Amino acid sequence: MASLATEEHDAALEDEIRNETETLKTRLDDLEFQLLLTEPYDERDAILALHAGAGGTESQDWADMLLRMYLRWAERNGYQAEILDTSPGEETGIKSATINIKGRYAYGYLKAEHGVHRLVRLSPFDSDHARHTSFALVEVLPEAQEETDLQISSEEIKIDTFKSSGPGGQHMQKTSSAIRITHLPTGIVVTCQSQRSQHQNKEIALKVLYARLLEIERTKQEQEKANLKGGRIDAGWGNQIRSYVLHPYKMVKDHRTDYETSNTTAVLDGALDGFIKSYLRSRVGATK
Repeated sequence: MASLATEEHDAALEDEIRNETETLKTRLDDLEFQLLLTEPYDERDAILALHAGAGGTESQDWADMLLRMYLRWAERNGYQAEILDTSPGEETGIKSATINIKGRYAYGYLKAEHGVHRLVRLSPFDSDHARHTSFALVEVLPEAQEETDLQISSEEIKIDTFKSSGPGGQHMQKTSSAIRITHLPTGIVVTCQSQRSQHQNKEIALKVLYARLLEIERTKQEQEKANLKGGRIDAGWGNQIRSYVLHPYKMVKDHRTDYETSNTTAVLDGALDGFIKSYLRSRVGATK
């Protein structure tokens, strides 16, 4: 048809072929990308936890920048994001935060973000404006379905209440509404103090606990699968996965895939799809 259109100088036919080709290409891209999201929990909502690394104010500010980045990513992609809990930094930023991101394939996409993120920049908090390197850990967990994924008896958990350590004055919680839940068999501790209601804090803490336990089970299954097929087991999530360099040049680079961009402003404003898709494509066949 393309040859015929060229020979006949048929502009309408050329446009028709061009449109049909674009339609087929889009359909192929969609089908191809569906192959990247076929693991058991990919369709689920995600729980994303951020933790500032060592370094005080610098790292706490970096964790806050990452929190904004993921909230913007969710907004860009039509996901509903809810901040479940935050622990404010001593001067600025956050020590930690937990977000629930709801929508189909939220976990499937965001699992690409699990790991240590490194920032290099001129410090806005240093009078000498020296270059600083900061680290923050991003954990991404699939939201657990209590009825089918896990069964936890009341004897396995210990629930403590305490007063929230929020801002002072009239906003200070005068009742013990904050919740600490300890899972006795594993020693996992989850706290929540962002909500005014003890009941709400307990619900959120249980949700995060279930997600953490499911992640342990999921990781165990992946390791067993890798052992059976004789494959290489990843060293873990501890190593840095991505660097964000703002000085002396601008570059964001993913160390797992070598995908990079110089548009750091866009990335920090939530433009993560290039990194996510590059990582997911690199994983095709790796977990089969």
